[in-house]
Amino acid sequence: MKIRKSYLSIALMALAVQTGMAQEQKRDSLDTGKVYEIGEVVVTGTRNETDVRHLSQTVSVVNRSEIDQALQPSLLPVLTEQIPGLFVTSRGVMGYGVSGGAAGSISLRGLSGGTARLMVMIDGHPQYAGIFGHPIADAYQSFLAERVEVLRGPASVLYGSNAMGGVINIVTRKMQEDGVKTNLRAGYGSYNTLETELTNRIRKGRFSSVISGSYNRTDGHRADMGFEQYGGYAKLGYEMTDNWNLRGDVNVTHFNASYPGPVDAPLLDGDQRITRGMTSFAVENRYEKTSGAVSFFYNWGNHWINDGYTPSAGEGPQDDRFNSRDNMMGVSLYQSTQFFKGNRITLGFDWFRYGGHAWSEYVSGENIGTTSELVDKHEDELAGYIDFRQDIGSWLTFNAGLRADHHSRIGLEWVPQAGLAFHLPHAIELKASASKGFRYPILREMYMFPPQNPDLQPESMWNYELAFSQRLMEGRLTYGVNFFYIDGKNLIQTLPNPNGSGMLNQNSGAIKNTGVEIQAAYRINRQWSVDGNYSFLHMENPVIAAPEHKLYAGANFSHGRWNVSTGVQYVEGLYTSVGENENKENFVLWNLRASFRACKWLDIWARGENLLAQKYEINAGYPMPGATVMAGFNLSF
Repeated sequence: MKIRKSYLSIALMALAVQTGMAQEQKRDSLDTGKVYEIGEVVVTGTRNETDVRHLSQTVSVVNRSEIDQALQPSLLPVLTEQIPGLFVTSRGVMGYGVSGGAAGSISLRGLSGGTARLMVMIDGHPQYAGIFGHPIADAYQSFLAERVEVLRGPASVLYGSNAMGGVINIVTRKMQEDGVKTNLRAGYGSYNTLETELTNRIRKGRFSSVISGSYNRTDGHRADMGFEQYGGYAKLGYEMTDNWNLRGDVNVTHFNASYPGPVDAPLLDGDQRITRGMTSFAVENRYEKTSGAVSFFYNWGNHWINDGYTPSAGEGPQDDRFNSRDNMMGVSLYQSTQFFKGNRITLGFDWFRYGGHAWSEYVSGENIGTTSELVDKHEDELAGYIDFRQDIGSWLTFNAGLRADHHSRIGLEWVPQAGLAFHLPHAIELKASASKGFRYPILREMYMFPPQNPDLQPESMWNYELAFSQRLMEGRLTYGVNFFYIDGKNLIQTLPNPNGSGMLNQNSGAIKNTGVEIQAAYRINRQWSVDGNYSFLHMENPVIAAPEHKLYAGANFSHGRWNVSTGVQYVEGLYTSVGENENKENFVLWNLRASFRACKWLDIWARGENLLAQKYEINAGYPMPGATVMAGFNLSF
């Protein structure tokens, strides 16, 4: 549906009045987004723990209290509200799995995770699939996270290919003091949706553990779009000495999904069974002037997909089923050292191996009992990098980095970045940075399904950014603004084959994205806080699920046993389709959440989403849910 542009001006006025999220914590003066305790550090902008003020790139943080307050089983709907420039297609109830029109894709500043241009990590370990290269949105569940750090801009110096457009790093939960804590959360609501989660955390001396499990299901807001998910996570840690510790974890998600197809051509039997898993092991050291780690990780996935059929088009059931087993493994080693006051040098080494096997299995028709090979390949990535940071007096920090990345098929790629962070009077922080991002073509683009092309070359881009932020009123009011320009080349597009018939993947695309991002926060008093953010994105070459305007304004009230929060999100200029059938969408979403502490071990909660019952689409042909409600309880013991 189309919303008159007057909504935008009204929402912008609301943002000016309701400037930003307020919390009980004080904020770091450089952070234009989220809340920090004085002295809190981030790890995503550099491998070691770093005061955010000394980074030249923008890192936003969503902390545990905000995740709990959102009352969501998935992290993605929380991030799309709190992070300017970031947009996810997930809304309301769980959605379509991984097919076209899926309700879990992620974009940041117009760069999509679905095309492997945005990296999702858990504790610094990449989480994308080996064949398709994209993250699996349904695997990123709220019970995992202590906080989520989002680096808005290229992070290829530290993390390689798929960090071309930015990084979402999920920092997992841990116990801070000795004891045992167990939490049970359950909820039920619209479309026969059930959400459950059980988490146990233990700390005893030098030993710590976190074990979580979840089960979520829904009938969905359309016919033939049921969704069922099982999730489990375990993390063990042991502090061998005051300076050395071990940790290991495993995360497994399985979901059964039905893909309904577009509304004008509904599908039958569009069924999917998908399992995603990861495990990692790390040895970490931390001394006064040096810290580092060596870690190993392994990701795996199994896909079984029935593409379904369209009866209205005269189609019958598919003869074949898509199957794949993909994996990714890697070893990361880094050490960060302070040689003299204000200095920090980090040296690192990465080795990644990713790929897998995909095939079609015929279950009917003349080829029954046979298989058709699609791809069976692995590729390697070997890299070394250096990250340098130097304080110049008390008012300036210089950052620079360089990565040498060698791909087993393509060869060597050099990736530089540099930036300045100015610490000015009146709690003003100013940043300027230039950073390169790149992406190797993924196996699907090179070897799977027409129009595959094994001769594809890497994509690359430069991101230029200027950021300003200030903290006022003893930290109660903070605001910030970012300006960025993205210039990319060799983007992979599907175009007519210049040397034959049909279509072919080609390095012929370009990115020229310009944008502004604003965040603000005001803690009115101990009970009331307000927050807001706005992002403007201009794309010379538009893509789906990257809105021109995205505005969020929210408020939170906490008093006694009650906590109530509400937020309004306005989206304008969202492309739901591009090309010959180009279409754009505008809409307003109003959400409301409340919880009541009945006693020290029981909370009762409820949330409502899209309470204005807006009719809208994010992908053309796939209407999103109307008004939805959920209610449930949390037990703590």
